Amino acid sequence: MNKKTIIYIPLIIAVSVAAGILIGNLLNRNSQYSFGGMYPAATNKISTILNLIDNGYVDSVNTKSIVEQTIPEMLKNLDPHTTYIPAKNMVKVQEEMTGNFSGIGVQFSVMEDTVRVIEVIAGGPSSKIGLMPGDRIVRVNDSIIAGINVKNATVLSLLKGKKNTKVIVGIIRKDYDDELEFEITRGEIPLYSVDVSYMIDEETGFIKISRFANKTYNEFMDRMALLDDYGAKKVIIDLRQNTGGSLVAVLQMVDEFLEKGELILYTEGVNQPRRTYDASGKNSWRNMKVFVLIDEFSASASEIFAGAMQDNDRGIVIGRRSFGKGLVQEQIPLMDGSALRLTVARFYTPSGRCIQSSYADGNDEYYEHIYERFQNMEQLVADSIHFIDSLKYETKGGRIVYGGGGIMPDFFVPVDTTGNSEYFTKIYRKGLIYTFAYSYADDHRNELSTLANAEEFDRYLDKKDALSDFVEYASEKGIAKDSKGLKVSGNIINTQLKAYIARNIIGEEGFYPIIKKIDKTLLRAIEISKQNLLVENININDSISVSPQIQ
Repeated sequence: MNKKTIIYIPLIIAVSVAAGILIGNLLNRNSQYSFGGMYPAATNKISTILNLIDNGYVDSVNTKSIVEQTIPEMLKNLDPHTTYIPAKNMVKVQEEMTGNFSGIGVQFSVMEDTVRVIEVIAGGPSSKIGLMPGDRIVRVNDSIIAGINVKNATVLSLLKGKKNTKVIVGIIRKDYDDELEFEITRGEIPLYSVDVSYMIDEETGFIKISRFANKTYNEFMDRMALLDDYGAKKVIIDLRQNTGGSLVAVLQMVDEFLEKGELILYTEGVNQPRRTYDASGKNSWRNMKVFVLIDEFSASASEIFAGAMQDNDRGIVIGRRSFGKGLVQEQIPLMDGSALRLTVARFYTPSGRCIQSSYADGNDEYYEHIYERFQNMEQLVADSIHFIDSLKYETKGGRIVYGGGGIMPDFFVPVDTTGNSEYFTKIYRKGLIYTFAYSYADDHRNELSTLANAEEFDRYLDKKDALSDFVEYASEKGIAKDSKGLKVSGNIINTQLKAYIARNIIGEEGFYPIIKKIDKTLLRAIEISKQNLLVENININDSISVSPQIQ
């Protein structure tokens, strides 16, 4: 053999072996099911199973749909606040945080199967083309929405849309026989965080904050400046029913009340080193006395605010124990436009309290613990609340506060049940106070529109005896007059009627000053604000019975 033959022999053998293996594999594939080629793409058991289903299942399968349904189930094994946000829901989530959405600029309510305009947002698209409170929206483009048992979600989907797109609405207006048609160009509509601010008396201001979003801080500072101009020396900040939101917003707000270097909160997790948030020294409202209202639905950012003010002995917290949501989420965008809101750390108040309530019994049970509180009489009786002695902490000034989930107020105010009656329960369940208030406002809109503030509404409606009109209205709706029930609940019903009627005409500036008369928590806060108490002298043990337990 020559040298060239010797060189090529190994190459020929290698090619022959490779060909033999290839032929053998091809023959083998004809005799059994094959899942070859999928394993290299799989990185873990879940992706392996999805890959097997996608490439080997007997029928065609939408694995994307399987993934969308599986992710939430998988996250249930973590904590209650780690959540998956599908791409279709991201727009709504972003609107809530940015404080804007695109629409026509009306507040509406569906009553008696009719979409009624409650308020037209000043400067918004609808106000510019002449829509008015009291208008009935009966048609949106080609869709009839009157008399078909339409839902709020359906109306919202029809009215909302991309900025600068057009929508045609058909309107029925009082004193007009024919349907009116308006073409509206959608625009950005602000979602406000501060519902109302007003002066309760010559030196006490009130601010109601419904949520924390990107624009909340600026709204809050504008309202605080107004109260300051009016001469406020004290402010009651109402965070009841506020379930939280933007961490940045609440940090900015607390910063305006604390001295430089005072701790606002810190966060920490297994994979997240401790991170502290200290006051920068702005302290714009250093001379303002602060009273914070919370309840069982105050959560997250609301609890951060209340906890920081309490632990730094900067404000007095009044109401009922807050919800107990103290987990930090980081929103991580995914490639398809969806996002994972992953819990990465826990919040701790300046004294070291963890705000988070236990979820050891499961996520569903965690959300139901509010109802357990009612069953345990916590919202009604202070003595029913028990703290674990090992979760005792001290504020900056040495006052005793307790951890274990939520913020316990300095002054406990139980749920008011004194005005409850069977008659009130019946009309409440049917929503008759709300529907009557709208109808009354609609029927008397011309004269009511001449009233400038809540006080004028209060006096006017007392003279008109709106309560008697309501009793007759309720009777027509199937709930007979109940003299005993009216004796017990008449004041509550009458106050709510006046407040809702005023809201339908002049908004929240009409509602809150009137409803204040039956708001026991706010009335207690006003009473406390007049006692000139020093925060450092207040102890939680003085306002609530504490039964220490050994952990």
